[in-house]
Amino acid sequence: MVRRMLAFLLPVAALTLLSLASPTAAAPARQATATLRTTPQGPMVLVPEQVNVRTGPGTEGYDIIGVLIAGQRAQALGRSPGGDWIQIVYPGVEGNVAWVYAPLVTLEGQGFLSVIEPPPTVTPRVTATIDPTLAAQFNLLDVTATRLPTFTPAAPVVQPTFAGDGATSGGRGFPPILAILGLLVIGLFGTVISVLRGG
Repeated sequence: MVRRMLAFLLPVAALTLLSLASPTAAAPARQATATLRTTPQGPMVLVPEQVNVRTGPGTEGYDIIGVLIAGQRAQALGRSPGGDWIQIVYPGVEGNVAWVYAPLVTLEGQGFLSVIEPPPTVTPRVTATIDPTLAAQFNLLDVTATRLPTFTPAAPVVQPTFAGDGATSGGRGFPPILAILGLLVIGLFGTVISVLRGG
């Protein structure tokens, strides 16, 4: 029984010794990255309220890459030529530097901030162009000015006139006033006759 145990334990012990001695068979060791934390020297910026952190000194052409929240501090490296923006240490981005708007932060500590030239702005990925073939289909290239509407007076109103039956045209016909007077005279004559007969 002891022989069987020794026969089993000896090969296991030999394999264990070989695995410890062989560098390729050993499990890969973790490499520890040392983070050096030192107290920054020079001027610092204190953030009273949340502020955007940008890739360059400006809102046009420079993207927002992060934020600093109220109470955070960052080491100040320099300022823009106009002094409106401050370059700070901002780990985790390209070059570990970024920019904050100076009126939104408080500069602490003694030290002179040197003027730093801003990085170039990012060029847009797409440049707007007009396709000449497509523009020709919709007449986009030959744009003519549209005339504004003007006031056009209305045509004069034509009042229709009716040709009479000839009663008023140059004395040819019987005027209606004479017919009325004639009837009036006949009526008066009849009245006089009836008064005389009755009396």
